[in-house]
Amino acid sequence: MPVPWLRILRAVIGVSDFALSPARGPAGGEEDERLVPGTRALGQLETRLAGVVVAALQEAFDRDSRRLELEREQLEAERRRAERLLQLELLRQAGDREVGRLRLLAGVAAGNWLGTLFFSARLAGGSLQARIALGVGWALLLTALALSFVAQSHVADALSRMDEPAGPSAALSSNLAGKLSPWLIVIGLALIGVAMLVG
Repeated sequence: MPVPWLRILRAVIGVSDFALSPARGPAGGEEDERLVPGTRALGQLETRLAGVVVAALQEAFDRDSRRLELEREQLEAERRRAERLLQLELLRQAGDREVGRLRLLAGVAAGNWLGTLFFSARLAGGSLQARIALGVGWALLLTALALSFVAQSHVADALSRMDEPAGPSAALSSNLAGKLSPWLIVIGLALIGVAMLVG
């Protein structure tokens, strides 16, 4: 016959509960009376719990507002960085265009000077005014060539300093040398044309 262990265990637990119940009786009864709805103790407990809930909600809201502020600052920093990169790219493209323009001017000045060398033999035996006009025209073409190289180095230097933390303070224009080069080419060609007419 099997031993009813569960019944024996329940009986032991029941006896131990019965033995301990007189010691806990009055205290448990008072505690039960304090938690009855409408009593003052229950109101204080609800007030404390409401305070804890409000504090937890306020902490969560503060944490969320700090997180949102941090995200806002990160977005602003990324926007400024993107604007700076766009500005640098536009300046780099403008500098590349200016260098290309100056190289074209240098090629035009060199080509015109070499082209007028063919006419120098014809003008060598001509009048003094024709030789002076030819010489001044060549000098202006060679000066325009030199100035275009100087302007290219100025723009290249400004392009290399563009990534410095201070920013692209120097304009990527070709300064005075780059602005004079086309005029010197035109004046030099005009003087060579005058020399051809006079000679």
